[in-house]
Amino acid sequence: MKIISWNLNGIRACYKKGLADFVKTEKPDIFCVQETKAHIDQVEEEARHLGYKHYYWSSAVRKGYSGVATFTNVEPAHNNIGWGQTEYSSEGRIVMTDHGSFDLYNIYFPNGGSGDERHHFKQKFLKDLNVHLKEKLSKGREIVVVGDYNVAHKEIDVYDPKRLSTESGFLPEERAWFDSFLALGFIDTFRHFHPDAAKRYSWWSYRELARIPNRGWRIDYICVSKGLEKSLVSADILDQVEGSDHCPVVATLKV
Repeated sequence: MKIISWNLNGIRACYKKGLADFVKTEKPDIFCVQETKAHIDQVEEEARHLGYKHYYWSSAVRKGYSGVATFTNVEPAHNNIGWGQTEYSSEGRIVMTDHGSFDLYNIYFPNGGSGDERHHFKQKFLKDLNVHLKEKLSKGREIVVVGDYNVAHKEIDVYDPKRLSTESGFLPEERAWFDSFLALGFIDTFRHFHPDAAKRYSWWSYRELARIPNRGWRIDYICVSKGLEKSLVSADILDQVEGSDHCPVVATLKV
């Protein structure tokens, strides 16, 4: 099973840049996107489903903001928008789908960089997510968490760790959260296969024209619970793919 996650920075813009061709070439069994910046009725017909039989959108109340969507050809046993906290689901941050052998969480994590209010919102989100996932794991469920985490974990995951250590997304408390998230029983699939790979990023600032000199951050992840470790086949960053300020990340499992 091939899972691809990609922050599109606007599905309508990315669709015009060849999103449908990317899907036809890569053929992910499950395709998860973040930052759709649209409601489903605002996009072209093909962009609503991208050729998949089943598709689940969560859009923000505020138009042109946030939003996630999950596409799959095998119908999940069930799907949910968030886990009951309207402050997150109203921002279109989460789609959960049950794929039998695992639950998949497609998440667009908050960005805390615009001021104290959003910083505290993000920290609360991170804490609440861990509480929720801990409970699910305690019930014996295997879990896959994909998306734009808006957090870089280790120094190797950013181009200039010293300078960026005071910026949202690489703050000490956010990196400590990532430690606690993995300690719940999760595996960073990219680092599982590429423990020492440097200068492999998934996001580059458009404003700084950062992609050309590769001044990037690795903030997009596919993480799996430890019970799925034996099922992992491969994981990578598709950093040659353009169309967004992020690039796709991929993991393949034998399930």
